[in-house]
Amino acid sequence: MYTGQSVKRVDALDKVTGRTRYTDDLCDRKAYIARVLHSTVANGKVLSFDLSEAEKVPGVVKILTCFDLKEKHYFPTAGHPWSTDPSHQDVADRLVLTDRVRFYGDDIAAVVAEDEVAAAQALRLIRVEYEEYPFVLDVQKAMEDGAPQLHENYPNNILKHTTIRQGDYEKAVQEPGLVKVEGWYETPVVQHCHIENFICFAEKEGDRINVVTSTQIPHIVRRIVGQALGIDWGLIRVVKPYIGGGFGNKQDVLYEPLCAWLCLQVGGHLVKLDVPREETFVCNRTRHSIRNHIISWVRPDGTYAARKLEAFSDQGAYASHGHSICAKGAGAFPQLYPCPNVEVDAYTVFTNKPVAGAMRGYGIPQAMWAVESHTEDVAAAIGADPLAFRRQNLMPVGYVDGFSKNENYYDSFNQCLEKAMKAIDYERKEKEYRNQTGDIRRGIGMAVFWYNTAVWPISLESTSCRMVLNQDGSFQLQMGETEIGQGADTAFAQMAADVVGVPVDRVHVVSCQDTDVAPFGTSAYASRQTYIAGFSIRQTGLMLKEKILDYAHELTRMPVFNLDIREGNIVRTTDGRVMMTLGELATEALYSLTDSRHITAESTYQVKSNAYSFGCTIAEVEVDIPMCRAKLLNVVNCHDAGKLINPALAEAQVHGGMSMGIGFGMSEKLLFDEKTGRPLNNNLLDYKLSTFLDHPTLQAEFVENPEPTSAFGTKGLGEPPACSVAPAIRNAIFHATGVGLRDAPANPHNLFKAFKEAGII
Repeated sequence: MYTGQSVKRVDALDKVTGRTRYTDDLCDRKAYIARVLHSTVANGKVLSFDLSEAEKVPGVVKILTCFDLKEKHYFPTAGHPWSTDPSHQDVADRLVLTDRVRFYGDDIAAVVAEDEVAAAQALRLIRVEYEEYPFVLDVQKAMEDGAPQLHENYPNNILKHTTIRQGDYEKAVQEPGLVKVEGWYETPVVQHCHIENFICFAEKEGDRINVVTSTQIPHIVRRIVGQALGIDWGLIRVVKPYIGGGFGNKQDVLYEPLCAWLCLQVGGHLVKLDVPREETFVCNRTRHSIRNHIISWVRPDGTYAARKLEAFSDQGAYASHGHSICAKGAGAFPQLYPCPNVEVDAYTVFTNKPVAGAMRGYGIPQAMWAVESHTEDVAAAIGADPLAFRRQNLMPVGYVDGFSKNENYYDSFNQCLEKAMKAIDYERKEKEYRNQTGDIRRGIGMAVFWYNTAVWPISLESTSCRMVLNQDGSFQLQMGETEIGQGADTAFAQMAADVVGVPVDRVHVVSCQDTDVAPFGTSAYASRQTYIAGFSIRQTGLMLKEKILDYAHELTRMPVFNLDIREGNIVRTTDGRVMMTLGELATEALYSLTDSRHITAESTYQVKSNAYSFGCTIAEVEVDIPMCRAKLLNVVNCHDAGKLINPALAEAQVHGGMSMGIGFGMSEKLLFDEKTGRPLNNNLLDYKLSTFLDHPTLQAEFVENPEPTSAFGTKGLGEPPACSVAPAIRNAIFHATGVGLRDAPANPHNLFKAFKEAGII
């Protein structure tokens, strides 16, 4: 069995030797270079352009403006499966270029030039006249009557408002003796900061257009480019090479439609659009800033009587993934700590900020910041031990969600907490750090998280797989699900090897998807890859195995039920004799003069299940109160992600997620000028991304409870590691100082404000 082993990554050698080719490596030097002109007002209308000086720059091929867009095809950008039901389709509110600008950085024109220097020079020489409108940056102010309206069809800028109602909240709060705990908790705008910036290039070939792009969602890109250009989807080919990280930013269709349109405007010539780092912060996607208001009514015995959540999600200027992020976070609220009486109101609201989209965790990091900070505050308010309070109220074994039908099969929360506590020596440190005085104090804190694997039943879950047997007994494996650096291809190879019965190095994964030949898949998001792909891999592998053994029957005269494939050999199961190698069979099958067969298998599996992933973070900090600085000393994450397909890759995923959680919890925040709406720190110098020097040793632990609904017992692990780190750090600071931070991150600015209000400085 190869599943469960830390086998070497299938792409390891190419990546460490530098042979791996990314999008920019594949682009011919003959390509024209495209650069985008962005608006310098936060809300308004473009009245005119003066291109006279820009067009004089040597090397400029063409300058296209929003006024050159003759046919306006509005399109959505979210990397969601398409729906034939209009009510379930994403909001189509984007154009490749627009004259109606809604944030500082909106796309209004583009230069196509022979080289980067000419493109940059021309951009600087374009003059734009605007009609400026008032703008709004605060999510709740945007909801007020009289606030600037971004989109006509959404009064008070509310993209969507959903509710959850369980029991009778108003009646429950009348119970005598209840303690009311109330708080506001907010997370900031942050950016993904993947190593490879977004890049794509497009070229016409015959009557079709080829787009090569750094994306997580090649099949979805094809559909959206077709919608944006108003052409048949089959006239578009999308190729996804290796990509240098995405983290959800590339789960949006970013500039592929514009690049394809520019290509068509210059006669189908090859055009490359490579986004500079400063523009990724503003003109790609960000994580939603979400402001949460929570009220809990608690009995003296530590049980919840009633709970209420209001969540206000800052969508930015366009819909992108829209309300799904806030809705997912709000849905976690009544599930993580079940209570009979719950009210939830979740709002997603347009503001004149950069567009928010998917980012690792998809609303759960924001929700866990609020819920787990509040949980700590509730425990303090009633004088309860935070660990005991959580254990008393967490989702019990046997809990079933009425909507997703997810079930909690194991006591995962307590198992994860016990393992993490032991790893960090929690009990000793928790006692040692109580009731400290002095300027330098230490604390230890925890947070748990809830996560859904995949997106059923909200959206389609479909996975396709193709296997092609080679003459030497190896086989090609093609998936619609994409490798984006996380190691998915290696897990796919391990699963396929086990199902068919060959050594894992005999599985050749075709890593780079091409929509002309790759099986359909909705690709990389929702921590779905290994869980979802497992279904089609098992189904297709069994089909391939059946065809192989059927041919082996012809060659050996043995009944199929007495034959098996083991480590690449055709074996008679009754006595274990090797009848022939798989390579011998495959060669005979292809070249036989009497019974030639090309042995392949391909299938699609529609998955109609989902799975809970659970876990926790425990963090230890040292706080310098006068300096308003917190230093992370230790951090451990423990996860129940089901059966681990590759433990080494699983540990790497957890380390990466913890690193993102550290930045989210301690330093990262995109700032905006209140007077202009302009981003102030959209670069890697001023945007305080956590670095190696900000990290202690990262420790990953696992509880392997096999997921009963899964084809291989596994479930989501890609996003969960980023979900509970930030509130655990916050709660460790609370333990050290007695001050509960409300707004992330725990940087000196926010700590100063909190310490000042608490009177400890």
